[in-house]
Formats: sequence, structure tokens, C-alpha cells
Amino acid sequence: MTQGKIFVAGHRGMVGAAIVRRLEALGLGDRLLLAGREELDLLDQAAVRRFFQRHAIERVYLAAARVGGIHANDTYPAEFIHQNLVIQCNVIHAAWEAGVPRLLFLGSSCIYPKHAPQPIPEEALLTGPLEPTNEPYAVAKIAGLKICESYHRQYGCDFRSVMPTNLYGPGDNFHPDNAHVIPALLRRFHEAAQRGDEAVTVWGTGTPRREFLHVDDMAAACVHVMELDEAAYRSQTAPMRRHLNVGTGQDVTIAELAQTIARVTGFGGRIVFDASKPDGTPRKLLDVSRIRALGWQPSIGLEEGLRSAYAWYREHAAQVRQR
Repeated sequence: MTQGKIFVAGHRGMVGAAIVRRLEALGLGDRLLLAGREELDLLDQAAVRRFFQRHAIERVYLAAARVGGIHANDTYPAEFIHQNLVIQCNVIHAAWEAGVPRLLFLGSSCIYPKHAPQPIPEEALLTGPLEPTNEPYAVAKIAGLKICESYHRQYGCDFRSVMPTNLYGPGDNFHPDNAHVIPALLRRFHEAAQRGDEAVTVWGTGTPRREFLHVDDMAAACVHVMELDEAAYRSQTAPMRRHLNVGTGQDVTIAELAQTIARVTGFGGRIVFDASKPDGTPRKLLDVSRIRALGWQPSIGLEEGLRSAYAWYREHAAQVRQR
């Protein structure tokens, strides 16, 4: 790396904030270029172009996105597809125009077909129908990956992509309706424990299997992939695999997750599963053999990670409840 700036797009989000923490821990804090929404609207193409032309940017971590759980995806499909497409197009194109040497795009494992083989290899992309509940978001993320791929193919840009599994940790969205499964359950079980409730209801049958990665592990993976020699990165992503899965390689049932969260939050009542609510994809476990072959693996176990996420929630509960 030279001494140019490192732009983390979406630095106030859970993943972006974790990337910032990781870079600061590596002594790169003075290189960071951060801009909140009030300084840079990523939906404004002209503003994004001016921003890139104004700064000597060496690395871009594209972690900015409109995100949410099943309910949010089902309620706001137009916003999910539109905002994510616009942000991705604006940032990636401006990076190319400004001659940024390297960019890392963060996708999502929802890009894969609903009934993909398990564990899911990178080659499963575009081999079957997507999960309907988050299809607009998934389509936007597939487009982001393909934009990076296309700019590499046509212009030779070193634009890379990683596809994380389900993420959780400090800074997560704990909104009661729009949160992903882990923050939603942490909040629900915490509040039930505080009230002394006899039972907590969890959506679905409890049988779907999910893989979860702590956001600090994801941040470490992002920096690792960003700084790989280009030949090493391309050795695992070419000719047909132009992105890398990032996960733990292990999954649990939603029932097992709920039981662990009950233990972490101190809830001692019953767990009831509401089978009238959607389960989503039956199983989603990523094949992470390629990123492991490149020298990265996670270091935070699920219960340890849940305890850190719960500690963060309790410390910030007053602000979180106002969202």
C-alpha cells in the first residue's frame, strides 16, 4: 500500500464500523477517510464523483447498504433494490473514474438460490431461483458483484467482492420489526427476562439452519482479502469464481440459536415457535474453503460473540430503543 486514503463507505453501519476498528487496530487510523450522510450522500452521483476526485484514495471498502430482516425486505422492496443499486453504481463508477487502485465490495449470502447445494460454493451463483422474501435486495447485491466483475474484465480494475454469511455484533440494528434474527431475538429475550415473562415466541418452526459470523471476524476477513496479492486473490476467484464466501463453515438451527440466546440473556421461560410465520431458506451454509486456502479463518465462537453483542445492546439500550 502507498500512503493514499482508505475510504470506508458506510462507516457508521455495523460492518463499516467494524472495518474502521480493525484498521485503527492495525495502526492505519490516520489514513482513514470517513464521511457521514450529511457530508456525502452516496445516492447523489455528482456528489460521489466530486468526493472521489477531491481525495487521493488508495482503498475503498464498500460497506454502505440499505439492510434489514425478512419483515423489512418484505415491506420496503422498492427501497431495498433502488437504494442499493444506486449506491453501488455511484461508488464503483466513481472509483474507476478516479483511478482508485483497489476496491472491496461487500455482498450477502442471499445472492445464492433458495435451494442451493449445501454448503454453498461460489459457483452456485445464478443457478436457481432466489428466496422470494429478500429477492430485491439479493438482486441488487448480485448486480454489485457483477459491476465489480465487469469493471475488472473491461478496464482491468482490481475490484474485489466478498460474500458474508449472516452477520451480527456490536452496532447491529435492534429494531423490533426491521432487525435480523440475532438482534431481534436478543432484544426480545432480554425484554422478556426483564419482565419475567413465562414464554417467548419465535417466528417459524425453529428447524431452518443458519450460519452466523461475528462482525469483527468479518472485518478481519475484509482487510485480509483487500491486502492479498492480486495473483493470490485471482487464483481463488478466476475464471468463473470472481468473489469469495466469508463465514464460519458451521451452522445451527434457529431453535438452537434461540436456546443459546435465552442462556446469554438469562431468560428462563419457555420458547414457543410460531409455525404460521415464514421460515425463509431451509438451510444456508457457505463453503468457505477458498478463503481458508488464502489464510483466513474466524476466531470468535457463537456464544462468545452473542455475549459481546448482548453486552453492547445493554450498554446502548436507551439509544437503541429510540430507533
